[in-house]
Amino acid sequence: MKSIVSNYFPELAPAQIALFDRLGALYTDWNSAINLISRKDIEHLYLHHVLHSLAIAKVTTFAAHTKILDFGTGGGFPGIPLAIIFPEVDFHLVDATAKKIKAVQVIVDTLGLRNIRTSWIRGERLQERYDFIVGRGVANLALLYSWVKDKIAKEQKNRLYNGILYLKGALFETLPLSMELYPLQRYFSETFFKEKYLVHAYSV
Repeated sequence: MKSIVSNYFPELAPAQIALFDRLGALYTDWNSAINLISRKDIEHLYLHHVLHSLAIAKVTTFAAHTKILDFGTGGGFPGIPLAIIFPEVDFHLVDATAKKIKAVQVIVDTLGLRNIRTSWIRGERLQERYDFIVGRGVANLALLYSWVKDKIAKEQKNRLYNGILYLKGALFETLPLSMELYPLQRYFSETFFKEKYLVHAYSV
């Protein structure tokens, strides 16, 4: 299933394809010791986790040196796949579970991804500001917003307004922000993406 990435992203360089190809063995190995993702789901790594993360790259690209916080990265999603796609963008992957962030750091080091740093910390305790906060399955969107609303930089570098880019199911929450909803079946044909969305929440 790893070829599914290059099918949807034919512009990838050979070095990027090679990095994606290595993810399968790395995650299979780590998942036997630590539940980075559900063990029942490891055979669907590329569809359910890698490609799902890369939905963000179907909606937008990022300018060089854009700062992105992957809040509650878990097993490194969506941060690691996005860092492969955008090597000139700076990613900060944080999680409150020590063993997960340690495993993610080893995966990052093994792949040689120099545009990622990791931190074992509760994301709401961070003092930095970022152009975008990305995540999936961390919390409901309203709660996530309460944690990160003071971490979004004011200066704009990108086509999309600075804010939250969140992968989730149907949107039921309302926020004191502008919101754009992108259905993922617009970009991917697999039934897994039915009723899955990317939410862009931002303040103008």
